[in-house]
This record gives sequence, C-alpha cells and structure tokens, in this order.
Amino acid sequence: MSANITPFPSRGAPSQVGFDRSELTRILDLYGRMVAAGHWKDYAIDLGHDAAVFAAFRRTAERPEFRVEKRPALRNRQGMWALVNEAGAVLKRGHELGPVLAPVERRLMKLVED
Repeated sequence: MSANITPFPSRGAPSQVGFDRSELTRILDLYGRMVAAGHWKDYAIDLGHDAAVFAAFRRTAERPEFRVEKRPALRNRQGMWALVNEAGAVLKRGHELGPVLAPVERRLMKLVED
C-alpha cells in the first residue's frame, strides 16, 4: 500500500497578487464617478503572480484607457503603484495609490466642468 503525500504550500511569496479592500474601494469609487460622467463603460481585473491590474475601458471591445497596476516587487524601488495609459506608457508611479490616481481625478474634474 502506498501513501499519497501532499506537501503544504510554501510560506514564501504569495502565489497571487491582489488588491486589499481599501485599495479596491478607492479604485472602484473613481471608476463609478467616471461611469457617472459617461466616460468609462467597463472594467477588468487581472490578478496574476507578479501584479494585480485594474483596467478601465471606454468601450468593451477596446484596449483599456487606463490601467492601475500593483507590483509588490517594485515596492522598495520606484513604488509598487503605476498608472499606465492606452499606449502602455507609465503616466505616474509611486509608493501610494492616491497620488498615482491623481491624473485621472484631474481628468474627471475637467469632464464634469464641460
């Protein structure tokens, strides 16, 4: 008779990066305000091994207009948060989520004023 031995998962790095509740609340709040302004229509969340990504779309069948990326491996370098535009260029990078979302917040202010 042979015994099946199942190893426990290692306690090293997590197998998946995700957003915590306060981060996701902040991002979804901005998303909701952009939807109310009529600018965004859809979103997607990708939780991977290296990064968690929130992508906001103007229309469903397009590239995302903005991506908010959380990469914990960059925490001690330029910051784990990044705001990436449709072309893939990093618009803002930082250690905290609020300042990274600031360019989109300013854009929302312009949308509401128009």
